[in-house]
Amino acid sequence: MSTPTTPTRRAALRPALLLLGALLWAGCAATTHPPITTMPHVDLPRFMGDWYVIANIPTTIEEGAHNAVESYRMDDDGSIATTFTFRKDAFDGPKREYHPRGFVTDTATNATWGMQFVWPFRGDYRIVYVDPGYNRTIIGRQKRDYVWIMARTPALSEADYKDLVEKVTAEGYDPAKIRLVPQRWAPGETR
Repeated sequence: MSTPTTPTRRAALRPALLLLGALLWAGCAATTHPPITTMPHVDLPRFMGDWYVIANIPTTIEEGAHNAVESYRMDDDGSIATTFTFRKDAFDGPKREYHPRGFVTDTATNATWGMQFVWPFRGDYRIVYVDPGYNRTIIGRQKRDYVWIMARTPALSEADYKDLVEKVTAEGYDPAKIRLVPQRWAPGETR
């Protein structure tokens, strides 16, 4: 027997459904780009943990995000529990938190995942770049509609940021669409 959907529950599901709709719509669009480059191998245990979102081409739910952090934890079944948190529209704005699940779809490289916000749909998620120290990464999509530049720290040097934007541009993204995500953390403050 199913339980009725309450207005509160419907409101809580609305952002996830909007993101799902956007990802599905984007997935139907044709692309003229060659396959996006991914890392030849990703060491998943090293990739786990917190990543600060430094810049992105944002999805609908990410517009206005401040202090955005994506955190990964590998579960016993091999799937990746993901927690995405941010403050909406200001550093003291309402906290938003989402819990998609990642599924590695290319186990030879571990660089291609399906990211599931709502069952049974999985969005395209590709690790385009991760530096040798696992301190900076780029997550992209074959459609070149969204991209995330992330780091283990809430700030990057100008040179590191420029290098990552050049890598994103080389993959066929429009750099004019990339937006910096405001990050401001007090000493000792955690997500």
